[in-house]
Amino acid sequence: MHRHRLALTLCAALMGSSALAEVESTDPIKLTLHDWSGQLITTTIMGEVLKKAGYNVEYVPADYLAQFAGLKTGDLHVAMEMWETTGREAMDEAIATGNVVNFGETGMRAIEEWWYPAYMAERCPGLPNWDALKDCAEAFATPETAPKGRYLGGPVTWGGFDEERVEALGLDFEVVHAGTDAALFAELESAYQRQDPILLWIYAPHWSTTKYKGDWVQFPPYSKECYEDPSVGINPEAAYDCGKPTGPIWKVGWKGVAEKWPGAAKAIEAFHITNDEMSAMIGKVDLDGGKIEDVVAEWMTVNEPTWSGWIK
Repeated sequence: MHRHRLALTLCAALMGSSALAEVESTDPIKLTLHDWSGQLITTTIMGEVLKKAGYNVEYVPADYLAQFAGLKTGDLHVAMEMWETTGREAMDEAIATGNVVNFGETGMRAIEEWWYPAYMAERCPGLPNWDALKDCAEAFATPETAPKGRYLGGPVTWGGFDEERVEALGLDFEVVHAGTDAALFAELESAYQRQDPILLWIYAPHWSTTKYKGDWVQFPPYSKECYEDPSVGINPEAAYDCGKPTGPIWKVGWKGVAEKWPGAAKAIEAFHITNDEMSAMIGKVDLDGGKIEDVVAEWMTVNEPTWSGWIK
């Protein structure tokens, strides 16, 4: 299912009214929904916990990076997943305005990088070192890109600077973006079953790293300077000549949340979940066909002692 359509469906399913307790404001707290299952799960957990505390919650589909315009103005209130790997620059810029705040880490640690199935290591000796890609780009070619290799990136809205990395490192690859999160992993499944060449964006936490055998490409280590200063790194004339950053997945939001809904702000700050918990829930949705609201409901039943502490 198209993830944006899924977000809209989820939004409609979960916007039903609930009895309000004694809360600071009955105005809806607007939580943003993006286009991958994990973020929809994270956001729904937070929203349903806030409902348990009596808050009015509204789920709003929004673009991952463009959402900051709404968070700055207060038209949107909370974004539950801002990945260190791809969103740090936009997050820092928004926080610097004074209109957006960091609610802390979610507990999950992010990895987003180029990934290949184990069977491709035999066709491209030298992997996982990125230098190997210079000599075996054609091993990753498709009829549409040959003789260039094909790198399947995530949806354009995810960012990631893959085109810039290809140019900076002199790789003979064409970057092709999947239209949706679901399409990305459908291509992986199809290629894996046929042992076809594929090199693509994989992220964790996610079920794919346990279902499929493979590895991430090891690029020159990330540094902030590598992204900002062309003179830093192996190519003195280009930025992005290194791998993607790794690190926490953050919670961010409009500065007015703590003033208007202080109890909700404390709950958002307290939210914590692990990579293993999230990977298992994503698998239940993407692999087993479970509905997000059902998977979240199951988690909340099992983990009531945990989330009830967030809203004390």
